[in-house]
Amino acid sequence: MSPTARDRNDASGALERAAALLDAFDVTHRELTLARLVERSGLPRSTVHRTAARMIELGWLDKPGEKYRIGTRLFELSGLVPVRHELREAVLPYLQDLYAAAKTTVQLGVLEGTRVLVVEKISGHRQLPMLDQVGGFIPAHCSGLGRAILAWSNAETVGAVVAAGLARRTPRTITTADALDRELAVVHERGWAYDREEGNPGISCVAAPIFDFTGNVTAALSVTGPTAAVQPDRIGPAVRMAAAAASRAYSARRWAMPRPELPSH
Repeated sequence: MSPTARDRNDASGALERAAALLDAFDVTHRELTLARLVERSGLPRSTVHRTAARMIELGWLDKPGEKYRIGTRLFELSGLVPVRHELREAVLPYLQDLYAAAKTTVQLGVLEGTRVLVVEKISGHRQLPMLDQVGGFIPAHCSGLGRAILAWSNAETVGAVVAAGLARRTPRTITTADALDRELAVVHERGWAYDREEGNPGISCVAAPIFDFTGNVTAALSVTGPTAAVQPDRIGPAVRMAAAAASRAYSARRWAMPRPELPSH
């Protein structure tokens, strides 16, 4: 093997090991001891110790005591991710307006694979501890956010969600492909999705899609709270209007962004 090829393999291996350590963290595992990092990453202890030490030097990890956690450098870089920077900045004013009107949690989510990534959340002082935090994932099939996106997605996207499994979260969860298809048709016709205690007992959600300037669905926003406080007939039109306004703001922002020049011939 040539030195150049060996260098490439070494660099690739180092990146894979760093990725394995980063993947060990999630919203329920924000700090990990060395033993837990070894267990969750599946790497040898000596490899974890050596790789983590280098990641601390780079600012990717931090270790103020006996536990490792994500470093501030990754937090700084996360602000440059388009979904956090462009989408969040365009939609945030409408989330704030919706929260002021609904007086309960509002969320912004995007579809990542077969799950919804929570990009932004406003809860105020009355937080709902059962809901995922920003950066967390929720199932697409049994969440208002997920169904608001899936109702305007192609068949391949919906099929991938079905193939990943429609796990039952509560007695009300939709767990068959036919039932999900029927529900998505209703969502598309109505303009907003309703999750009545399908993800968490006692918690309901109304969500509507956000589109980009090409007309493709790119995200969804929602109002989530105790079922008694989330009345779909009252909140649904407000959520749909907020999502439509957010779509226009996001589309205008994306359309105004500089585009790469095409090569001249």
